[in-house]
Amino acid sequence: MIAKLEMLIALAREQHFGRAAESLGITQPSLSTGIRQLEDQLGVKLVLRGSRFGGLTPEGQRALVRARQIVGDTRRLREEMRFAREGLSGNLRIAVIPTALTWASRLASVFRESHPGVAFSIQSRTSTEILTMLENFEVDAGISYLDNEPLGHVSTAPLYRERYAAICGPDHPLAAKAQLDWADFAGQELCLLSPDMQNRRIVNRAFMEAGIIPETSLESNSTVVLVSHVEQAGLATVLPVELARYLVSGRELVSIPVAAGEGPTVGLVAPYQAPHTPVLQALLDTAEGLAAQEFD
Repeated sequence: MIAKLEMLIALAREQHFGRAAESLGITQPSLSTGIRQLEDQLGVKLVLRGSRFGGLTPEGQRALVRARQIVGDTRRLREEMRFAREGLSGNLRIAVIPTALTWASRLASVFRESHPGVAFSIQSRTSTEILTMLENFEVDAGISYLDNEPLGHVSTAPLYRERYAAICGPDHPLAAKAQLDWADFAGQELCLLSPDMQNRRIVNRAFMEAGIIPETSLESNSTVVLVSHVEQAGLATVLPVELARYLVSGRELVSIPVAAGEGPTVGLVAPYQAPHTPVLQALLDTAEGLAAQEFD
């Protein structure tokens, strides 16, 4: 039954029989058979079928909610039993907004000092994608903004407040200042994160409150692309302070802080559980320890 519920979750996530089967490492006929067997066991039609996947029926939507609960509970039980046998071990999958990747590395390094039996898999994703991946059990936790847009029913542990800096060449007009205001970017050609990134929406709001419209000649979801373009095209970009400091290291670029009030809080996001698995609780505790140093 658990395997068939996982098939339903995968199908709802991928919206395609072939992709869902591939994500589970099974053949498409096996997936189709499993879904039909689940329908027979539950006595209802779960999936709208035609020449292709047509979505879930109302009964399928209700079954999906319960399937996620059951599969989540089953995975937590397995984790608890593994902890009883082996202590903290396994692989933690974390999805991270691009601007927090240096913090993800710090969190993983500190965690592994105390729990070397746990490996990490870290992916760069948008804040919206992170919530979807948590819901579909594609990751165990995320690092994202906590107070800027709705998160839903999740557990959180703050890590830091985001502050910003401009990155530009040493001969750029902005480089002459020790500190910038958002209004200083008026008339400057910029390259910025793409609009699907929550960081871009935050920066856009800061520009709007300063009464300016940024002149953007390049957008990307990659911070590496932005800094490379700053180097090659002589533009400027805006990124969180710690990430900016890391990206300019070893390059002929400068980082200038942007004066602002307290920025949005970034932290660990995990599915709400009572209780959490031992490894996830240890991760939340590690995040709280790092935050205590940051907010002290």
